[in-house]
Amino acid sequence: MIRPDLSLPIPDDITAAHFIGIGGSGMSGLAGMFLDRGIRVSGSDRADSPGLRALAERGATVFVGHDAANLPLDADTVVHTGAIWPENPEFLLAKERGLHVIHRSQALHWLIGGRRLVSVAGAHGKTTSTGMIVTALRGLGTAPTFVNGGVIADLGVSSATGSDELFVIEADESDGTFLLYDTSVALITNVDPDHLDHWGTRDAFYDGFVQFGNDAREAVVISADDPGAQRVAAQLTHPHVLTFGEAPTADVRITDITADGPVSFTLTHAGHREAMWLKVPGIHNAINAAGAVAVLVALGHPLELAARALESFGGTARRFELHGVERGVAVYDDYAHHPTEVAAALAAARTVVGDGRLIALHQPHTYSRTQEMYGEFADVLETGADHTVVLDVYGAREDPIPGVTGELVSGAFRDAGHVRFVADWQQAADYTAAVAREGDFIITLGCGNVNLIIPQVLDSLTRSED
Repeated sequence: MIRPDLSLPIPDDITAAHFIGIGGSGMSGLAGMFLDRGIRVSGSDRADSPGLRALAERGATVFVGHDAANLPLDADTVVHTGAIWPENPEFLLAKERGLHVIHRSQALHWLIGGRRLVSVAGAHGKTTSTGMIVTALRGLGTAPTFVNGGVIADLGVSSATGSDELFVIEADESDGTFLLYDTSVALITNVDPDHLDHWGTRDAFYDGFVQFGNDAREAVVISADDPGAQRVAAQLTHPHVLTFGEAPTADVRITDITADGPVSFTLTHAGHREAMWLKVPGIHNAINAAGAVAVLVALGHPLELAARALESFGGTARRFELHGVERGVAVYDDYAHHPTEVAAALAAARTVVGDGRLIALHQPHTYSRTQEMYGEFADVLETGADHTVVLDVYGAREDPIPGVTGELVSGAFRDAGHVRFVADWQQAADYTAAVAREGDFIITLGCGNVNLIIPQVLDSLTRSED
């Protein structure tokens, strides 16, 4: 992988931009916004995808596979993700030509310009919280520009150019790039140490969030419940801190949560009380909604109007997303890839599965996280699911670590009868279908490519009915 060098200059003017890794949800969204600006766009990705095809239909020149010949002669700027390798031929040629070569976060910084920015950061809940804020702002009659880490279900896109002065982004703390932006209102959903391959130590991770909050020009909104956020809040010197959560001290306090199916709760702020109902399940989404409403309040919207506008939020892709039902078994997908996220996803599923069982199909993400947290994954999976199927590790940007496989997770279960490690995907799909019975939920868990196994699972369920 390539670590972002945020010291590199960002060009004042861009006329032709080439994106290395253009097909991902984040990069394709950025490329689309460059097209909105009238900039010539080209790009490549290692595999074809709907995002790639959609950009081609809009006029971008796209390539499947990485090759130096893909880099147009007229390109003045190259945008890359951190996931590419330093040996990427397009990256090397861009350097050789002396082009502006910038990380995607710097391209986003260029797009933002001087607009009023809401940045959403945190170990968990960023994508959902960003989607909630964008949905509510649109319901309140504004048209913000936004860049989210996942598709907002009701809008069908992860990013769009709006006409309002507001710009809303999911800000990435994994590589420290959330410190690049000139944020007006910062939302910190929680602070659960992760990505220590970049930060080095937990203290450095916490310090990054302290800087992120203190740098906000107008306000910082932060969880009053999360222990990591509490630690950060204690070090904030910002004059306008707005807390949210179930804690009695929270400025936007959530009470009366009922999570049996659609979640309902009450929000209280400055003496005003509002009952809320969400379309998405889970106590964690009630907490996400409280943070989103707190941001809207910080932007100057009344509690009542903010609450009503947010209730229309219909979820984001790969967050408890139903893909199909076969043989009476519902198959869902969720992006959860940290023990805290897995626990929340399974708790939300438990509220709607009724008398059925939960079967987790878990793909560990990155070798370093699996090596550090395999015991925690095993604990939350064994506690939250009735049965778990563990796939092998999705390495993402990392090289394999000897001895680190999905079997580390399955081997840490207390009861081996509740888990099976299956490296082969077709065998995993067949086994999962064989375990499932009518009324059960199967839920894939991971932020790699585990969602791609879902058609195989649905097919296995269909064939097992014959």
